[in-house]
Amino acid sequence: MDKVYIYIIGLFLFTFSCGSNKIVTDSNITSSDYPYISAFHQAIRLKIAGRNLESIKKLEYCLSLRKDDAAVYYLLSQLEFSYGNIDKSADYIIKASEIDSDNEWYFEELAYMYYEIEEFEKSAEKFDDLVKLKPRNIELQFTYAEVLLKIGEYNKAIDVLNGVEDQVGISLPLSIKKHKVLMEMKDYKKAILELDNARNFYSNNPQLIALYVDYYFKLNEVDKGVKMLKELVLADPNNGRAHLALSDIYKQEGNNEESFQELILAFKSKAVTLDTKMKILINILETNFNIEAQFYNLIDILVDLYPQEAKAHSIKGDYLIRAKKNDEALEAYRESLNYDKTRYPIWNEVLIMEYQKGEFENLYKHSKECLTFFPTSTTVYLLNGISANKLKKYNEALELLSYGKELVVNDNQLEADFFAQLGEAYFGLKDFVNGKKSFQKALIIDSKNTFIRNNFAFQLAINREDLELAESLAIQIIGASGSSGDNKSASSNPKFIDTYGLILFQKGDYDGALIQLQKAAKLKENDKNILEHLGDVYFKLGQINKSIDLWQKAKELNSDNKILLKKIEDKKYYDPVF
Repeated sequence: MDKVYIYIIGLFLFTFSCGSNKIVTDSNITSSDYPYISAFHQAIRLKIAGRNLESIKKLEYCLSLRKDDAAVYYLLSQLEFSYGNIDKSADYIIKASEIDSDNEWYFEELAYMYYEIEEFEKSAEKFDDLVKLKPRNIELQFTYAEVLLKIGEYNKAIDVLNGVEDQVGISLPLSIKKHKVLMEMKDYKKAILELDNARNFYSNNPQLIALYVDYYFKLNEVDKGVKMLKELVLADPNNGRAHLALSDIYKQEGNNEESFQELILAFKSKAVTLDTKMKILINILETNFNIEAQFYNLIDILVDLYPQEAKAHSIKGDYLIRAKKNDEALEAYRESLNYDKTRYPIWNEVLIMEYQKGEFENLYKHSKECLTFFPTSTTVYLLNGISANKLKKYNEALELLSYGKELVVNDNQLEADFFAQLGEAYFGLKDFVNGKKSFQKALIIDSKNTFIRNNFAFQLAINREDLELAESLAIQIIGASGSSGDNKSASSNPKFIDTYGLILFQKGDYDGALIQLQKAAKLKENDKNILEHLGDVYFKLGQINKSIDLWQKAKELNSDNKILLKKIEDKKYYDPVF
């Protein structure tokens, strides 16, 4: 129990003279007392100035001169208490009380100190004596009742509180205390009677009504509990927990509209914690495949109420994902990171979504930042390496990927992805020897990875490097006939067919390339890469108008080829520049 101590110099002098068994007068002071008296007064001045550590040292010096002055122990007790040194503080006040047992200040401090160190039996003994000495001190009697409750003396505590009530009459704090004690005693009849008596004086007090609610629900008198709960929200409209309880009751009754309205009011109240609101929203998300539009209002309320809480923005992102509003979800996750950069799941959402959207500038920046918080995350190293490759930072990509792959443990697919990206970086640097070695290493680790095989073939094709190997890889993916097994799905993948068509184009087999690219275009209409490649084939076959039309469509779809416009304007084929 906290106790506030206010010290002024007059109080010190009063405390250390009145009731002391050591009376110091001019007639019995000797020269040997001067160092002690001087040190003691210096200690008081230091304490008043707030220089407590220096004051403690002076008082300890006083003890080295004399060990029979209760005032020194008393002061030391207060100072040690201010530093949270409860045990030392207790030792000092006990010593002070032993030296000067008649001093009421020490006696009272000892009672409180025993309470602080949880020696409640001893505390109760001291408070029992104190209330006899000061029968009209209400604070002491309240504290005494609290101590009695700690040691299970409920009946005695009630007697003390009744004594207080005899002095001050019915008061709300006193009635509430008595009610809670009676509930602990399981004397429910007297407990409700205590509330009824208090309500005659405090009819619409929310705290009192809340106790009625607790009382009736504890005794399973649900109808009465609900009635009082409705009274509570009228008396205290901002009581979020009451609205939340009503929302749950209405939901159990099947009254969904009323339930939601109460839930709205609960969400607007800060009395309901953010974590509680988060649990509700997560439960809705986990138990409903389709989220009703009204529940998104709860998200808006949450973000408005907690604009600088990362959790509020992250749950908003989760709901927007469910609503298939991925762009808005990404912004919500990014906003979440503005307030808490230590939550890896949010970083993961942001980085994966930026990768899927092809936002490689953002992916590069954010994955690099993420590594400062999670320096051993292999996935983040991979994504940072991928973004570096996409931005043609090939040397940096090599460094990142080479380091990151050393962190991979027991994950063949991830290790293969690292080697594949190393291959991309080497090809970007025109180091085809190491590029091929890296891709081949990736395929040794994960031989069934058709995406790595396709990317290897694609790099060979666009660089006109070992086109026979490139064609062999492409055929392995889609099969010579594309008839069965795992190749069946691969044979209908437009990306893989596009790569095969590109290889045939580079080999000068324009008729073969046309067949493959037409097939790819049917499988995926309006793909900028397929359309441009198909236009290239038509150009080589002399069908210039068709090629121009296809190049124009690719341009409208934001082709990555920097010289596509030149191709269109010049009506001439040029190798792409990315």
